[in-house]
Amino acid sequence: MVQDPTAPRNPGMPLELDWVEQVRVNRSAVERRAATLGTRRSVKKEWQAGWLLRAVTCMDLTTLAGDDTAGRVRRLCAKARRPVRPELLEGMGVEPSAVAVGAVCVYHAFVETAVAALEGSGIPVAAVSTAFPHGLAPMESRLAEIRASVAAGAREIDVVVTRAHVLTGNWTALYDEVRAFRDACGDAHLKTILATGELGTLRAVYRASLVAMMAGTDFIKTSTGKEGVNATLPVGLTMVRALREYGERSGVSVGFKPAGGIRTAKDALLWLTLMKEEVGDPWLRPALFRFGASSLLADIERQLEHHVTGRYSAFHRHPLA
Repeated sequence: MVQDPTAPRNPGMPLELDWVEQVRVNRSAVERRAATLGTRRSVKKEWQAGWLLRAVTCMDLTTLAGDDTAGRVRRLCAKARRPVRPELLEGMGVEPSAVAVGAVCVYHAFVETAVAALEGSGIPVAAVSTAFPHGLAPMESRLAEIRASVAAGAREIDVVVTRAHVLTGNWTALYDEVRAFRDACGDAHLKTILATGELGTLRAVYRASLVAMMAGTDFIKTSTGKEGVNATLPVGLTMVRALREYGERSGVSVGFKPAGGIRTAKDALLWLTLMKEEVGDPWLRPALFRFGASSLLADIERQLEHHVTGRYSAFHRHPLA
């Protein structure tokens, strides 16, 4: 299952500062709600296996290391085509060709390599851009990087915002920045990374989410994965409620991508539970939900192996462990 290329884009809207300024977030209430996610819904046996397969289809399988090579990216793309071992899928009665990840996410330098490796699969390549992860390069070079990645074949662009715009409450500057990124993307989908671990408060996270959506981002994303604090359930709940409110006002569905620190099958189930309970089944599909994932797939495959065979293999034997 790959992203529906006909999924509607978010056209955005004019910046509504009154809406942004009136935002209030009750941190203690958010934290209490987030703490119930693991206790309110129990998914077992066949249902759990089905949810884990759904998690696989919502992965942006990612390599963003300083020592990345073309060979590593090709191996990642091969795993993206067949993320779960065929014998496990057959043991579950699932056709192996029916399961693929949502996208492969790489640095710009490896976009052409990934596009070639995924040719014919329908799996999009996502490129991290705009001076990832810090986002502090001159604006023109950040826009040029987006255009170059799109020209190289990237169908999705993950951008980072200038955190100072959020920290100083300069919402007009943040809106203009994200709008410029959106325009540079052309037909490619835009995923805006807020680096929530550096924004200070949940109120700032909610407000930044609204502004990014008003500017036309197609996804809001928690983190680069490089911050000290990355995706947490309270932050995720805050962002999902922002996109729900945006959808109620605009009639447009915006996607959500938690990234950073999501490593286990149990983590994946918690995030899927959050999406189902807060925004419903449409956000359990790759058109509107992605995991930023590198090591997550290895643990999910181990859990699926246990479901099928009743035993675990050694963790180090899994290709992405």
